[in-house]
Amino acid sequence: MKLYRNPEVRQEVLIYTAITLVSAAAGFAVSPAAGVIVLLCGAALTLVHYIFISKRYRRIERLSQSIENILYGQSEAVISTSNEGELAILNSEIEKMLIRMKEQSDALLADKIRLNNAIEDIFHQLRTPLTSMTLSVSMLTDEELSFERRLELTRELKRQIERTQWLVEALLKMSQINAGVVTFRKDKVPVKELIEKVCEPFIIPMELKEQTLCTVASHESFTGDLYWTAEALGNIVKNCVEHTPSGGSISITARETPIFTEITVCDSGAGFAPEDIPHLFERFYKGKNSSPQSIGIGLALARAVIAAQNGTIKAANRIGASGAVFTLKLYKTVV
Repeated sequence: MKLYRNPEVRQEVLIYTAITLVSAAAGFAVSPAAGVIVLLCGAALTLVHYIFISKRYRRIERLSQSIENILYGQSEAVISTSNEGELAILNSEIEKMLIRMKEQSDALLADKIRLNNAIEDIFHQLRTPLTSMTLSVSMLTDEELSFERRLELTRELKRQIERTQWLVEALLKMSQINAGVVTFRKDKVPVKELIEKVCEPFIIPMELKEQTLCTVASHESFTGDLYWTAEALGNIVKNCVEHTPSGGSISITARETPIFTEITVCDSGAGFAPEDIPHLFERFYKGKNSSPQSIGIGLALARAVIAAQNGTIKAANRIGASGAVFTLKLYKTVV
């Protein structure tokens, strides 16, 4: 018998048989009838014990088969049972373990899909500037190329290199935030200092486009990381500068409440198409009013930075005027 090949079962049966024979021998010493009764009772007890062992091992075998099927993806059947006892407890713990393993497997699969999509997005975004740079370099090798055309191609090459460099740096920062390897400082940051740091790189571009900048900030502050928050706010201001026409205006205002510190950035551009607003902070998303040079990573990075510091960021169209409104809120307590 298959069950009897189990050494534990053989040992138990032999022990029960030995006890039965010893007891029967003692019974026969008293009287033949007592010996027969003891022998029959011992045999019956041994048989009952063997039946219960057989039943228990069949349950264990079914449990093992269910686990094997689930592990090899052949079945997703629930292996729980309503019975009580040690096997039921073991069954329940194994089921919990399998559920956790299934959740981890699903999470790993989702991570692989996201990674694959991210790689495809990165390749798509890098392919355009790389193709342009390759073409520019090929044309620059032409000895008969005029000086003006050579200068134009050099400027285009420089612009594409800067765009590629910014894209790679932005993607690296987003990857670091998503992986949880960035440690955000918890310093007291004056909003006025933050705004000054953010606006400094845009002074010349705004002057060239004859844009006006208005900032309203006094003693507002928040607890966070000055460098990373400047990165987030800088991407928003960059978006406003790019989408505000020549002669337009950009304003940055701040206010502080007992619950949060709010920074609002407005521009006088075309604003957003209503259907674009829910997707503006998605990676590589480009709205209808986006510029040809837009990559679609700056706002996604801004949201990742603000969210990592217990904050929120929203975008909307200005009410009663054309233009976009970005609202950043950095909370003083967990929300």
